[in-house]
Amino acid sequence: MEDQLGALGLVLNCITLWNTVYLNTALETLRAQGYPVLEDDVARLSPFIRRHLNVHGHYSFHLPELRGGRRPLRDPDTAGDDEDS
Repeated sequence: MEDQLGALGLVLNCITLWNTVYLNTALETLRAQGYPVLEDDVARLSPFIRRHLNVHGHYSFHLPELRGGRRPLRDPDTAGDDEDS
């Protein structure tokens, strides 16, 4: 049981780090494109508020072909469902 908890903690930490990388990339991209990014809003962002995080220890990873190392960010000007959030 302790090994499972340790592994779950490691997986959660890895996913949180990955979410943080994507959040930072998204913010940098928005700023570079001239979108207003308010620091008060940035302070409220969290890498933990995502549907793919859970504490039950059941994860499913479907790895797409990532030629550039990361999947592309969605266009902020197009409306769409926030399926990955």
